[in-house]
Amino acid sequence: MSGRLGTRPDAAPFSLGAVAKANKRACLDDRRAFIFSGTIVLMEKVVHTLAEFDAEAARFAASLIPGEGATFITLSGELGAGKTAFAKAVALSLGVKDVVTSPTFVLEKVYQLPEGKPFQRLIHIDAYRLEKGADLAPLNFDELMRDRGNLVFLEWPEKVADALPKAAARIMLTTRPDGSRILSYG
Repeated sequence: MSGRLGTRPDAAPFSLGAVAKANKRACLDDRRAFIFSGTIVLMEKVVHTLAEFDAEAARFAASLIPGEGATFITLSGELGAGKTAFAKAVALSLGVKDVVTSPTFVLEKVYQLPEGKPFQRLIHIDAYRLEKGADLAPLNFDELMRDRGNLVFLEWPEKVADALPKAAARIMLTTRPDGSRILSYG
């Protein structure tokens, strides 16, 4: 089972409710996100600058609450849309000191999180070069998904859709002609 997005007492006003729980509502500013059957069905945020992008990633990170298993987030979008940049901004907001880079050629990178954070590890997987869900087996994907201490980001989820849990936060990043980005949560 995937982890949850929810309200933490110390979280910024970015709160999406429980991904794995049904029929909850939450809001970000004047926007509403509705959760049915464990899926966020509506939520968009437009960011115009790198500072806004990083702040949005930090707000997202602050809203995460571990569940029974790993907290699983998919990142979708065209090449250059900001998938790795989003994972990097989340990692930095959670206190990762290492240089966070794309795992495209190594498939997976694991970053230890500092004591006192809700998760122990941030695991960043890039499925761009994979063809099917079974290609995740060398990463011990099933095992890492059982550990509630894991915060897992997976880029290019459509490449391995047959192996992904249904309870997941999904983020679509879209670049607009003016250079701004739309982050769609659903």
